[in-house]
Amino acid sequence: MKNKTLHRIYKMLKPQKKSIIVISILAVLISVCEVIRPYLLKIVIDDYLSAGLWQKGLMTIGIIGGIYIALVLIANILDFIVTTATSMMGENVIYAIRNKLYKYAQYANMKFHDKTPAGTLFVRITNDVEDITTMFKDVVTTFVKDVVMIIALIAIMTSIDYKLALLCFAIIPFVVLTSVIITRISNKVREYSKNVKTKLNVFLAESIYGVKVIKIFNRQFEKEKECKKLSDEFYQSRKPTAFTEGFLVGMMTAFENIGVAVIVWACVYHIFGINLEVGVIYVFITYLKQIFEPINRIVENFETIQEAVVSINKIYDILEHKEYLENFEEGKELGKVKGKIEFKHVWFAYKGEEWVLKDVSFTIEPGQSIALVGKTGSRKNNHCEFD
Repeated sequence: MKNKTLHRIYKMLKPQKKSIIVISILAVLISVCEVIRPYLLKIVIDDYLSAGLWQKGLMTIGIIGGIYIALVLIANILDFIVTTATSMMGENVIYAIRNKLYKYAQYANMKFHDKTPAGTLFVRITNDVEDITTMFKDVVTTFVKDVVMIIALIAIMTSIDYKLALLCFAIIPFVVLTSVIITRISNKVREYSKNVKTKLNVFLAESIYGVKVIKIFNRQFEKEKECKKLSDEFYQSRKPTAFTEGFLVGMMTAFENIGVAVIVWACVYHIFGINLEVGVIYVFITYLKQIFEPINRIVENFETIQEAVVSINKIYDILEHKEYLENFEEGKELGKVKGKIEFKHVWFAYKGEEWVLKDVSFTIEPGQSIALVGKTGSRKNNHCEFD
């Protein structure tokens, strides 16, 4: 990732720094609760139920049960707090960026609006801002939680039985490799789909904004065909995405079941001298299932980050161009204006020397009206600068 992009991301994260730290700490506590719970059940199964001592250990089992319930409640409460705080943080980001973009559009000069379609600005303020919010909600806070979860699970599984842990960990490289390959394919498909979606949104925004002009010139049929073409293109672009997402879920389920089979196989046939109690087998199967989720989520989050980075760069490519901003504090205040409007030898072009007006001269007397005639989309309603 380029330094320029990292700097832009930092500028966005800086106002939310305290929130991110607090949410990350709470997310780590949730991970700790999730790791401890299966181990408590392992103690009950091996030390009391399997040994036939459950009657003598009713008090201890009751205490462990109380701790288990407390951990469930704590994890749920913390999860509620994290989810709410993350959503609020995302909304704060939307609020700040959307206001900045709108303010920029209001203060930008006509040169900026001549080269930037209104539909493009609409997409920047809506879709691209939403992509950034998704990164805040799905990546910024969950990444710390997922990393801590993986480290904790690896550590506790290794401490219980390193031989069985190594057998289980042998599956992880295949999980990561599969996730990376499928996610890369999915990223390319999603990137194309997003570009098509942007074109469709720009078309819809400009068509709805200019619906009166479309109806005046009886262009409804042509616009309907164009809309149907773009909608169909977007629909077709979403099909491969559905396939890759479904395939990834299926592969993760398959690897998870293979891992469970490896644990049962190793324990039944005492591979490498592995001879474990029922509770240990249970906790290994539970931890193995738990470890797949954060690994898969981290890989998938790279896609979310990629989409957000593209959106961040598109937004800041607008906000960082200060040369288009007008200074409303400068200039002369006009008093009561009365008189005629006169164009003298006006030349105007949107680009280079592709002249739209060539040495135009005319006078509008007070009380007179003029009509500007031209084809649809010729920007008759735009202002122009002239000497």
